[in-house]
Amino acid sequence: MASTHPEDIAARIRPAMTKLYVMYFRISEQSDLTGPQLSIMARLKDNGPARISQIARAEGIRMPTASNALHQLEQRELVERLRDEQDRRGVRVRLTRLGESELARVGEERTKYLAEMIGTLSEEDLERASDLVDIINKLADSYGADLIDTNAG
Repeated sequence: MASTHPEDIAARIRPAMTKLYVMYFRISEQSDLTGPQLSIMARLKDNGPARISQIARAEGIRMPTASNALHQLEQRELVERLRDEQDRRGVRVRLTRLGESELARVGEERTKYLAEMIGTLSEEDLERASDLVDIINKLADSYGADLIDTNAG
């Protein structure tokens, strides 16, 4: 039986996750939005308007990197800046309607490509993969959750 120690599991799964990640983004390059830009947009959709510093912390990136990504998104009218109602000196960033629409379009496109990858599995492997969905989503939801509450000051 395979080890259930977290480091052993990580060592066994990391190379495959890296390979799948690279392959997934290669076949889903139709969008000219980068992975980090999409992540920021999804965070804004899920959590609402946030300060640039909050976005940077939540994404695990430096302020200049977040600011640059947001500037690029703003140039394309996918996000907009607005005055922080709690602190008039501050600025929050929110997703625009166009941003929501583009995020949905790219999400559907990438779901299609991922489904094509998953569709190559046998029926037995599809059942096993289905059992992993909740675990993968739990990891994704909890990873970095302690870094930020974007609705906080």
